Amino acid sequence: MIIWGKLIGGAAGFALGGPLGALVGAVAGHALDRAHEKTSESTPESEHANREVAFTLAVIALSAKMAKADGQVTRDEVNAFKQLFHIPPDEMKNVGKIFDQAKESSDGYEQYALQVATMFRHEPSVLEELLGGLFHIAKADGVVHPAELDFLQKVSFIFGFDAHGFERIRASYVPDAKTSPYEILGISPNTSFEEIKKTYRKLSLENHPDTLMAQGMPQEFVDIANEKMSAINAAYDAICKERGQK
Repeated sequence: MIIWGKLIGGAAGFALGGPLGALVGAVAGHALDRAHEKTSESTPESEHANREVAFTLAVIALSAKMAKADGQVTRDEVNAFKQLFHIPPDEMKNVGKIFDQAKESSDGYEQYALQVATMFRHEPSVLEELLGGLFHIAKADGVVHPAELDFLQKVSFIFGFDAHGFERIRASYVPDAKTSPYEILGISPNTSFEEIKKTYRKLSLENHPDTLMAQGMPQEFVDIANEKMSAINAAYDAICKERGQK
């Protein structure tokens, strides 16, 4: 589902409320007043749409706050942001307004992170993909700045992940020479192969694009979900090869 019409139209701000609603409301202005009559009833379709909008707004707002973490927004990061969202040319200006409003707002990133964490508290895999989107933007200029990494870790803690969980997520999106396939799957090298298979199947189900979209992740993020699944598959294949299972 393409969310741009709902995102900019103002109805999202009224339906969502909270800091994310206030963010789009500040940009849409009086559009929120016109939306009042249209958002009085909640339906499964409108709830799903609201979750898509909340997810997208959270990425925009947290990307803007992350941009301030290292003090600059590079052209590569801007291009990665555009690539991630497939923003229609005629909506680029409006999305830029939301980004700038979030970047300049006195509201801390914690408020945005907490609101989306509450909305998706029963779908941690969706929150992982949101972090994945932020990693995608952060690493676009070839390096994840220490201040950005610190920011991402703090956001992950608000999302409910512990230090071990954050390292697993980081390894999936920003592997380095020291990253092992066991880190990507979040398991120990001493784990039995039967447990490894169970873990792999669980991660595959949780991170399948169809599962994530059903939980409220926008279509625009399918590429990020596929990127993570590629890392999970590669890690599992490496472990199978190491243990002579394939």
